[in-house]
Amino acid sequence: MASHGNEASRATFESKVPPFYYRPTFSDCQLLREQWIRAKYERQEFLHVEKQEPYSAGYREGLLWKRGRDNGQFLSRKFVLTEREGALKYFNKNDAKEPKAVMKIEQLNATFQPAKIGHPHGLQVTYLKDNSTRNIFIYHEDGKEIVDWFNALRAARFHYLQVAFPGASDADLVPKLSRNYLKEGYMEKTGPKQTEGFRKRWFTMDDRRLMYFKDPLDAFARGEVFIGSKESGYTVLEGLPPSTQGHHWPHGITIVTPDRKFLFTCETEADQREWIAAFQKVVDRPMLPQEYAVEAHFKHKP
Repeated sequence: MASHGNEASRATFESKVPPFYYRPTFSDCQLLREQWIRAKYERQEFLHVEKQEPYSAGYREGLLWKRGRDNGQFLSRKFVLTEREGALKYFNKNDAKEPKAVMKIEQLNATFQPAKIGHPHGLQVTYLKDNSTRNIFIYHEDGKEIVDWFNALRAARFHYLQVAFPGASDADLVPKLSRNYLKEGYMEKTGPKQTEGFRKRWFTMDDRRLMYFKDPLDAFARGEVFIGSKESGYTVLEGLPPSTQGHHWPHGITIVTPDRKFLFTCETEADQREWIAAFQKVVDRPMLPQEYAVEAHFKHKP
């Protein structure tokens, strides 16, 4: 440190960081921060490009522990990532000819969720299946392995987006490679008629998709709500309509959409403030052209 200083040291040990490689911040989980430090100084991956093969080769296969959709048990499954096919696949048996699931890189997201999954290396992967979000939960006992998988997925997304948006700069594409959720936690909700009682559900705000689950580790959401922009008639209000009954938690939120109102309640005022801030952030952001197509699908869902 005395002879190099921070800037010179960074210029050396980060001289060849691939643009897709995830640079953790202080708010990221311990695993990402630890593996970044080990990659940089111990393994010197950003000095020697050949050491980046595990996540830059465009193909990767291996065994990961995957949580069963119905029984909740983690079982060893073979995963294959192939950029050429634009897909991540997993197989129920090592010698199986056909994959159990094919996840298109185009629609895939990965985010570390150690607390939710109950393992320090827990990774949540989501993709769209019949235009609904499907969650799978995986981990590997070796921290480097699971972080390599994470960065391999980001690399595959990066190369897909480079083709899809040929004029875009690296700086434009990198924020689209993977995303953490804006907010997660329990709220109560009621149905469209707003006459039935409120039920406690686990909510995930993923960009403009607000999803709710009976259990945080469910494979599929019980429902999804699209949150558009204020220009399109979406508003977030503190509190509930005066006549509302059947809720147990005192701190209400009303989301007004062009079609209906959604009513939620939070257990604490702090929760309510955080959820309102998350919703407001989305509502204040103008919609992108492709988001209008997503909104149209939500409106015409069977």
